Amino acid sequence: VPYLFNSWAKETVIDPALVLLMNGIGTLIYLFLCKGRAPAFLGSSFAFLSPVAAALASSADKQLNFQKALGGFIVCGLVFALVALLIGAVGTRWLDVVLPPAAMGPIVALIGLELSETATDMAFKTPDGSAFDKNAIIVSLFTLAVVILGTLLFRGFLAVIPVLVAVLAGYGLSAILGTVDYEKITKADLLVIPDLVFPKFDFNVMMIIIPAALVVISEHIGHLFVTSKIVDRDLAKDPGLHRSLLGDGISTMLSGFTGSVPTTTYGENMGVMAITRVYSVWVIGGAAVISIIIAFFGKLSGAISSIPTPVMGGICILLFGVIAASGIRMLVEAKVDYSKSRNLILTAVIFVIGISKVPVKLGENVELKGMALATIVGMVLSLIFYVFEKLKLTNDN
Repeated sequence: VPYLFNSWAKETVIDPALVLLMNGIGTLIYLFLCKGRAPAFLGSSFAFLSPVAAALASSADKQLNFQKALGGFIVCGLVFALVALLIGAVGTRWLDVVLPPAAMGPIVALIGLELSETATDMAFKTPDGSAFDKNAIIVSLFTLAVVILGTLLFRGFLAVIPVLVAVLAGYGLSAILGTVDYEKITKADLLVIPDLVFPKFDFNVMMIIIPAALVVISEHIGHLFVTSKIVDRDLAKDPGLHRSLLGDGISTMLSGFTGSVPTTTYGENMGVMAITRVYSVWVIGGAAVISIIIAFFGKLSGAISSIPTPVMGGICILLFGVIAASGIRMLVEAKVDYSKSRNLILTAVIFVIGISKVPVKLGENVELKGMALATIVGMVLSLIFYVFEKLKLTNDN
């Protein structure tokens, strides 16, 4: 995630080491608030990729734009905390009213679809995006092939890290082709203190980013239920969904105040637990401490920064596609009935509003479009349809 932000900004707006540091600290906070009962590692959330891309493009000053995005992250963390308190008081049924699966599925899909052009530009074009580049095409397609084959063929622990294997393979090919910038490694100090970036608050950017918080909340709830099945214990009751979401919210707010990215419970962590059958929070806590320690090794940040853009472009073709497909998967798993007009209308309107990127201006400074606007439209329609259903006005009953 930090690599993508820096790539889109075409400058270093975020220190990858800081993300490792805050992920580790955030995980420890999460484990503490959950009373050591929920084995989950907090990592960078992909749900914010699309809104942050829009925020970074809002003006020529990319560093300022990212600082404004940090302000949005803090507000999102506050939203997590408020929703946690609400869930603790009244439960989660209201979430299905505000954003039912017929709305949430296409909203999640839009995160990936909005970034599809970005992925192909990273994969196939020169750094300035003006022309296609032969070496970039070779490296990106090779990286894509490795991650696809790894996902299909790897077994055991390797089945959990096909993306890492593909990045290393793509990096190796880039080195052979002479497209790796080693100065980013050689000029980096061995030991460093991660660079902090402090937030600024901008209402327009907040309105772009806040809708993603609802996606992460839904994702968080799903992850907790899956983890409950893996560990054979109802984590929604002990330690409680409200505690879990509050831990994520505080972690996200802290990340925003220091210059890192929003956090979420990592799906990869669930995969590792399912394969290894190791559910100990002590192991998760140990991983968090390791993440904190390696954040102070400057050579590692330099190595991450030196990854050629086409390598990540190849990864992003699959990654953004998988994010889009996961939205469709939500529709399938929820068994959304499209013979009902309200479900069909919800999904259809959200997709068209989101993909078209039609802008809606609120005053002189606030502009909503893409996923942010689609989320708000989806919420309004969902509430209207819920009222119609309760009054028995629709012909779907």
